Amino acid sequence: MESQVVATGLLKIGDVSARSGLTVKTIRFYCDEGLIQPASRSEGGFRLFGPDVFAELTFIRTLRALEIPLPDVLKILESRRSGVCTCASLQNTIRTKAGDIEAKITALREMHVELMELLDDWQECGGSQP
Repeated sequence: MESQVVATGLLKIGDVSARSGLTVKTIRFYCDEGLIQPASRSEGGFRLFGPDVFAELTFIRTLRALEIPLPDVLKILESRRSGVCTCASLQNTIRTKAGDIEAKITALREMHVELMELLDDWQECGGSQP
């Protein structure tokens, strides 16, 4: 059986886990939520994935890192797979998240400036550097 999996180019969930850095539990969860689908199942019922699963997992990780909720991730994936994004609310979600990211970047830049000023003030008042 194992040689059949290798010969077809399909990977068991453990192999996908090892190569993607995600846990088997996370991959099963993504399957259960409909975010990814196995290409097929083995005779023993194991989920088998094609090599395209890695691009989808990377994309899901990116969206989750942006704190996009799973239902929205699913909508984005479905739109991406279809090649057509006509849903105005989905487009709005993406625009809103992009705006949120831009606001965070601005806030982090301002915080960086404040921290650098704090360091300058520290050194001017006699504080020593390590």
